[in-house]
This record gives sequence, C-alpha cells and structure tokens, in this order.
Amino acid sequence: MQIFSKVLTDDDVRFRFSFPAHCLQHLDFAGNNYVDLHVKDSCGELRVIRCLKRDGDYDKPVLSKGWRQFVKYYELRVGDMVVLHREDDQNLGSQFRIEAKRSIQLFGEEDWGEVPRAN
Repeated sequence: MQIFSKVLTDDDVRFRFSFPAHCLQHLDFAGNNYVDLHVKDSCGELRVIRCLKRDGDYDKPVLSKGWRQFVKYYELRVGDMVVLHREDDQNLGSQFRIEAKRSIQLFGEEDWGEVPRAN
C-alpha cells in the first residue's frame, strides 16, 4: 500500500523531507514524537530513516536522520519523486519500502523511471 508520493523540493533535497500529516495514520509512534522506519530501498538495502512529528496542533511529519544519506546515495535532485510503501505481513509485521523516481520522456509522454543508485 502506498503511503505517499511526493515530488522533491529544494528543502526536501537539502535538509529534510516533509510530507502530508494524513500519512501519520500509517505509522506507529507509540506515544513518541518520532519513529525509526526500517525501509528497503530499490537495491534491497535496509535503511533506517527517522520520521519526526511536531508536538501540538500541527503534526506535519518530516523524514530527518538517515534521509540525507538516502538523497546522496541516489543523487536525488529537485523534481525527482519519492514513494513510500507499507506492506503488511502476518509473520513479519509491517515492512516499508522506499523508491526514488525521476521524470523521463518516453515516446513524447512524461513517465517516472526508477533512479539507479549513484555508487
């Protein structure tokens, strides 16, 4: 199940990645203001990316610790897209997968292709 997809802004690439608050319902904060998401990237590498939510009325979440490493690893830039999926497994529980996509022209139409890792 897709939790969100977002085209990256300058702040997303340079600092931290913000996404809509309605996506919080898919994450288990267990009473804290952060959760460490264990996500697999498109290369199958397991990454830990911290998701923070602000206290108070404005819960807008951001991906912080581990996010910049992911950006560097895939050489992401403004205009690329990130997609986060949650897959529920009866034996393993919730698993997360993150994808990086880049706009490409295919037969005169815009499409989104997978961004290969830089290294």
